[in-house]
Amino acid sequence: MTCWEILGIEPTRDPRQIEAAYEQQSKFATGEEAERLAEAYREALGREPQPRPEQVVSEPGAAIAEAAPVVDDTPLNASEQQVVREVVIQINALLNDSNRSRDPQIWKAILGEPPADQPNLRREIGHSLESRVRPMAENGTFPPPVVQFLGGWFEWHSLTEATNPITSEDDQEAPAREQEAAEELPPQMVNFWPAVIGWIVGLAILAMLFGGMGGG
Repeated sequence: MTCWEILGIEPTRDPRQIEAAYEQQSKFATGEEAERLAEAYREALGREPQPRPEQVVSEPGAAIAEAAPVVDDTPLNASEQQVVREVVIQINALLNDSNRSRDPQIWKAILGEPPADQPNLRREIGHSLESRVRPMAENGTFPPPVVQFLGGWFEWHSLTEATNPITSEDDQEAPAREQEAAEELPPQMVNFWPAVIGWIVGLAILAMLFGGMGGG
């Protein structure tokens, strides 16, 4: 029997379908049948399956270690690699336009377009862009909304940690700074025009008085 017959599915390159078939079959497999199923899983997927929690047997008094998260490291096929290349080309073109590159909605539209939003493609796109995009995000080339989106999308946690507190503090302190600046304006500036008008009126009255005296 082939690995696909043991797993009960048609041949596929989709790791999620293989994982689901293995999980379904392993619920009822025991002994040699479970070993054959694990071998079929490895042959179909090319990596060691993670045991289910109920399959982990611990020694008396020993702590049960938490299973590490499964990372899909299956190589991208030709069509997926083409998607990565097209997205990278679009981002490089975006970086050449300083105005559009400051719009987070444009970044979301390019990076979030299926199938580029799939985890394995997203991870590969992040690797391809990191050497150019991440330094630009760190040195202030992009506004905080773009930096926060990139940090969350590609899991560049240092970006989100660096921008979130600064942004919130600036938003809170900006009105206070504006109020302080308004209070620091010299009071003479407020009364400038009334004083000028008063001087003009006073000079006009004096001119009229002196003119009347001269005529008399």
